Amino acid sequence: PFYGFAVLCADHPEVQALASRIPDRRRITYGFNPQSDLWAVNVRSDAEGSTFDLVLRARGASEETRWIGLKLPMAGRHNVQNSLAAIAVARELGGSEEQIRAALSKFGGVKRRFTPVGDWNGVRIIDDYGHHPVEIAAVLRAARDVQGRDKRVIAVVQPHRYTRLRDLFEQFSTCFNDADEVLVAPVYAAGEQPIDGVSHATLVKGLINHGHRSARVIEGLGALASEISKSVKTGDEMVVCLGAGDITSYANALADELRALKA
Repeated sequence: PFYGFAVLCADHPEVQALASRIPDRRRITYGFNPQSDLWAVNVRSDAEGSTFDLVLRARGASEETRWIGLKLPMAGRHNVQNSLAAIAVARELGGSEEQIRAALSKFGGVKRRFTPVGDWNGVRIIDDYGHHPVEIAAVLRAARDVQGRDKRVIAVVQPHRYTRLRDLFEQFSTCFNDADEVLVAPVYAAGEQPIDGVSHATLVKGLINHGHRSARVIEGLGALASEISKSVKTGDEMVVCLGAGDITSYANALADELRALKA
């Protein structure tokens, strides 16, 4: 509406292009791009979440304002990016720095978005809805930020829909680089019929052909605990379960099943 405003992510080229086509509305841009009206710098993520500084600069102004050390109890640059959109809206609606800081620090997250669902002997288990290659890459980058380079990330993925795996096969074959090991479960059909040449086994081949060092199939999520127990080496791994199908129920049960397996 004429009295409204648009909040646009300046990190995405398509959105940047869109911004140029709405000159008759107030536009607020955000992201990691320093050409934005507000952007994040000094982003750090660990097991407790993310900390970052916010830079604010009005369009056409030369002076900057900085909010130092904002805390968000969610790891990952993608979550920081999402919080920037919320900050932009909150400021436009009159929210103060103090109010925004408090709201961010108390944010409880969104279910199935990098959600901790258990631990076993030092191994942390994460459940995430990510099922598109862009989402998967962002989630695994967050896991890598938390783990650093010395602790392993084990990804368990249940591909969602045969058509999605077929149409985005190249992207799926390259989006797991931040995982030390990838376990691929059978495709969750979501009502689709199987497609010849499209399966969890072909994804594993794609990963290996594109250079991944460790990817293997698992023939069913019912054996997930047994498969994870084979993959755990140091006891400080992070297991990230990814998919929009029923993998979430297996992720939530995994810690108890691992304990029962080792009892």
